[in-house]
Amino acid sequence: MSQKPSIAAAGTHTEGCREFTLWAPHAKERVDLELDGTRHAMESLPGGWWTLRIPAENGARYGYRLDGGPVLPDPAARRLPDGPHGLAQVVDLDESAWTDDEWTGVELQGSTIYELHVGTFTPEGTLDAAIGRLDHLVELGVDIVELMPVTSFPGVHGWGYDGVAPFSVHEPYGGPLALQRFVDAAHGRGLAVALDVVHNHLGPDGNYLLSYGPYFTDRHHTPWGAAVNLDGPQSDDVRAYLVDNVISWLRDYHLDALRLDAVHELHDDSAVHILEEFTTAVDDLAEENGRRMYLIAESDRNDPRTVTPRDRGGLGLDAQWADDVHHGLHVALTGETQGYYADFVAPHALETVLTSPFFHAGTYSTFRGRTHGRPVDPDLVDGSAFVASLQTHDQVGNRRAGDRLAATVPYRRLAVGAALLLTSPYTPMLFMGEEWAASTPWQYFTDHTDADLAEAVRDGRREEFATHGWTADDVPDPQDVATVNASVLDWDEIGEGEHERMFGWYRALLALRRSRPDLRSGDLADVRVDPGPVDGAFVVVRGAHRVAVNLSSREVDLDLDLPDGGHGSVVLLALDVTTTIDGQRIHLAGDSVVVVGPAAE
Repeated sequence: MSQKPSIAAAGTHTEGCREFTLWAPHAKERVDLELDGTRHAMESLPGGWWTLRIPAENGARYGYRLDGGPVLPDPAARRLPDGPHGLAQVVDLDESAWTDDEWTGVELQGSTIYELHVGTFTPEGTLDAAIGRLDHLVELGVDIVELMPVTSFPGVHGWGYDGVAPFSVHEPYGGPLALQRFVDAAHGRGLAVALDVVHNHLGPDGNYLLSYGPYFTDRHHTPWGAAVNLDGPQSDDVRAYLVDNVISWLRDYHLDALRLDAVHELHDDSAVHILEEFTTAVDDLAEENGRRMYLIAESDRNDPRTVTPRDRGGLGLDAQWADDVHHGLHVALTGETQGYYADFVAPHALETVLTSPFFHAGTYSTFRGRTHGRPVDPDLVDGSAFVASLQTHDQVGNRRAGDRLAATVPYRRLAVGAALLLTSPYTPMLFMGEEWAASTPWQYFTDHTDADLAEAVRDGRREEFATHGWTADDVPDPQDVATVNASVLDWDEIGEGEHERMFGWYRALLALRRSRPDLRSGDLADVRVDPGPVDGAFVVVRGAHRVAVNLSSREVDLDLDLPDGGHGSVVLLALDVTTTIDGQRIHLAGDSVVVVGPAAE
């Protein structure tokens, strides 16, 4: 790609002129740049590339005509002020007043991630409004703020996974300059920023990439249709487009990490997988810029090679989501056994995922009807390479009513779950509002402007849950503005009753995690679960620390097996403040947890 133009260069400027560069092999005879209503012929280059150097002011509107056809938006547009069906706008991303020159990033190991959706994090639903809540995240004690996708999609409201312009920032959120302001403000408070990006498909409305070139192929298929063309004819430039996209987010917006959506749907039979190409490019950029940058994958393969270093035969990503940990915790806390949760009813499933991120590690999955996964070698991969959670946008939003755990799980049991997550050897991730047991649901909502598409999504949602016995009236209408409004966080409840208590509990757990290396260590070989006298009661061994848990309804006594006979060990945090150590034993009420460790470190 170094010998070819870069599509990410569209709109770059020198000496009063800008270089507009486009890959459009589908154009047979000509490509014209439409700039502020004036048409300009572009120069043809080998390989389906077109270029033009021309004066253009910041804010100018532009698009491309292929062979005299309609004006189309730039496939690498940074700003689409009128949405993905409108013209692109020239924007200078390199002229912002950054104040983070001294920022070098954060270490992933030991960090905690906080996932948020810009449109429902605040009543205003913008990046600038979200800046006003960053101090709350500092007070909470998280390290990395992960934004759900912000790329442009038709309409105003949506989860963001149907974006259609991979380089853009959704205008209702504030556009690209607002994202830069958000990242700069976060860095100023010591918070890193990750962004969820989607490379495995585009949304169904506003996708113009197929007009330009073979970005998709029917050689592979995904749940959304044809796969991205990563290994077929003319795939080199498609791969370069995606690599440019990864680098642009990290370079132009000073982002610290990207979460790559459903990488198992990036079908690539090339000798060098596109994910390996991503990691190589990001490592080079990080070295050039002198700050840490991370790639985090969502993958359902349970394959540790995703996060195994490249020099040890892996793809070299820094982390991946560990859904098995979520599922094990969810079943233990809720007792739900439908769908994929059925596998986690197995004896000691919770204990298994507290010591290794994959419950299915070359073992049989009844849900899949086949053997699944591969074991994790603790000598090769640290536990921090696995992102674990109690709740995520997927696990909450894909429920019929978008109900959070707090809607059905009692306070004490929910607090036990938080303690297990935040003392685990993994990288914990919280979903916005989880820290105060938010009462607001987080539902599935859309704002499709195509009437037929809107109706198809509405019907599909109803049909999905009809198989579970729900009627159409039971399923929130994704297109109803009331559905998105119901999903907006209610910040006023933080200071009320159990919400305030839960927020204090999360703060205390995160503070303890930061202060005790044992509790944030990712050494999977050093984690042990000692069973108690009844199901649901056990002790998690974390170095010199112990996390004693009772998820049963009975009172139990647990043996802590403390080092040095327990001399010098104290209760560091307990759900019941009257809990004390009796030699090597501790007495726990039902739905209770206590963290024990050295009095000082």
